[in-house]
Amino acid sequence: MNKRDFLKNAAALSTFVILPSGLWSCKKEAKKLTRLRTAHIGVGNMGAEDLKAISSHSKVDVTALCDVDANNLAAAKELHPNAKTYTDYRVMLKEMGDDIDAVVVSTPDHTHAPASMMAMEMDKPVYCQKPLTHYVSEARAMNKLAAEKGLVTQMGIQVHSFYDYKLATLLIQSGIIGKVHTVRAWSPKDWGYDGQEPSGSDPVPESLDWNLWLGTSAERPYKEGFYHPGNWRKLVDYGCGTLGDMGVHIFDTPYNALALQVPKTIKNECREPNGFGFPQNNVVTYEFPQTEYTTETLKWVWYDGPGAPKDHEDLILPGSDKVASTKDNSKDSMEDKMSLETKTADEGTLPDQGAIFIGEKGRLLLPHFMQLPKKIVDGKYVDISAEIEAVEKANNMGKPIRDYESEGPKHYHQFVDACLGTDKTTAPFSYASRLTETILLGVIAGRFPNQVLHWDSENAKFAEEEANAFLEGDYRNF
Repeated sequence: MNKRDFLKNAAALSTFVILPSGLWSCKKEAKKLTRLRTAHIGVGNMGAEDLKAISSHSKVDVTALCDVDANNLAAAKELHPNAKTYTDYRVMLKEMGDDIDAVVVSTPDHTHAPASMMAMEMDKPVYCQKPLTHYVSEARAMNKLAAEKGLVTQMGIQVHSFYDYKLATLLIQSGIIGKVHTVRAWSPKDWGYDGQEPSGSDPVPESLDWNLWLGTSAERPYKEGFYHPGNWRKLVDYGCGTLGDMGVHIFDTPYNALALQVPKTIKNECREPNGFGFPQNNVVTYEFPQTEYTTETLKWVWYDGPGAPKDHEDLILPGSDKVASTKDNSKDSMEDKMSLETKTADEGTLPDQGAIFIGEKGRLLLPHFMQLPKKIVDGKYVDISAEIEAVEKANNMGKPIRDYESEGPKHYHQFVDACLGTDKTTAPFSYASRLTETILLGVIAGRFPNQVLHWDSENAKFAEEEANAFLEGDYRNF
């Protein structure tokens, strides 16, 4: 079944079975809500964190929980004993439609769009984890549907609401380094797999519904340690590699600060595709059209995988004649890989993850995350405390709070408050779809190593016809 047929069937199901006549859209209904009843699709790993953060809002009632893994579901049920539990999100939405005000989608990437689209067809506001979708066509479809229905939406990039990233955005837009001509960003995390596809199969754990985990993706035998619970990010059928994981977080601030749209050209320097796993090392170069905050064109270079970033003069910091040491992250634990935190760098070395803006009047280094940006001019750090104070005062920012436990939920609570009609989201699908499209174009470029791809945004296609095959995928009827 192709994507269009799946979404058409999901829409028909939700409309026929669930929607009472005259159902309010979120915009109309939000004014009447005093509490928000939430349904959660995916409650393990990051889904568990999303559930914790959303439910920490004093006006949230967790109504329904869904996961294909019975162990994840049992752990979530213990925390929310009054919530009904499901293994199939389609059944949950069908049965609980009248008792749900908003839906949180925290599944592997390949299920983001199918679950979110079905929820939005039912006029439910959606909080969806990053990257927004697995395919470019899905990102555009989700943005279009959310706009048509006037729904509150938010993509799960919680650091978007953190002080340091807001500060960096305002500093760049104030002209602290003039117009920007280059951005370099990096993460040494390794969500790639250069090995072979496994042969044979293993018994499916009793706790796992493998068919529902696969969802709309192609049928495949279960193999222990390759897919569930975490390694799916490495694989082309389910994830988006390191670029689609940490790249979304690290791209977010420069992308937002520079008011970028989607790129004109994309090139990925990586190994040849193997059809199963993403390359472990990628150097992706984008060229963006001019904006108010950039020179005539903007060059953006992304580095990921063990040893990232590669040496470059733009990355040499005061006190050093070379970039940060290239430590091997390939043996990081699952907890390390899923962590958003960067390691504080010694003076003269790059932070483990981050970005640097190169402008007409210097460079601005932005570690990832919870560290102040630093300005560099002529090889020396420059005191910008006065500029920071002025931006803080002009925008009522207050002072930074270096506590993830208290800061982390803010992005989630913003979504809840927007559904209740008291706030607006800062990463709605109108923004998130563009950012995700940019990320996914880099992922597609990995199918054509070292080749420059030319993107026609208006018509949503590449000039290179062979690349267009990867803009969408077929949906399995499951």
